[in-house]
Amino acid sequence: MSPPFKIPRSVLVVIYTADLLVLMLERAGWPGFWQSVTGSIDYDNEPLADTAAREVLEETGIDVRNYRLEDWGIENSFEIFMKHRSRYAEGVTHNREHIFGLELPGMVPVRLEPTEHLRYEWLPWKEASARTPSWTNRDAILLLATRLGAGAA
Repeated sequence: MSPPFKIPRSVLVVIYTADLLVLMLERAGWPGFWQSVTGSIDYDNEPLADTAAREVLEETGIDVRNYRLEDWGIENSFEIFMKHRSRYAEGVTHNREHIFGLELPGMVPVRLEPTEHLRYEWLPWKEASARTPSWTNRDAILLLATRLGAGAA
């Protein structure tokens, strides 16, 4: 059974191709807000890789078992947007987010969960990093380019 409030612990999964196209999703509850796959753990000791796999499948229809989900070993803490604080227990103001990457051989079909996302786009990494208002998502996309040797290209 899920807890009555969201747990302030989540994952961010940057889904990308070898040629650095990044999958970006537009939130249904916040038109104009673009981001990578994100989602909170369902229970306190849920393994983060399990959360990442579940969220990718729920939000895109992509099964990570067919690819390589990589734990980047990075965590960020950020202030929860005021519009979302009612989802958390009283007094919770920050969330801890763990970063993963999922490399695909190329653009694959995406099946959006319509209650979560309006549309998706595959964007070059620079455009993807500029599209998201989330600093943690932007920094993860920029790190992706560095990790894969694209640098400032």
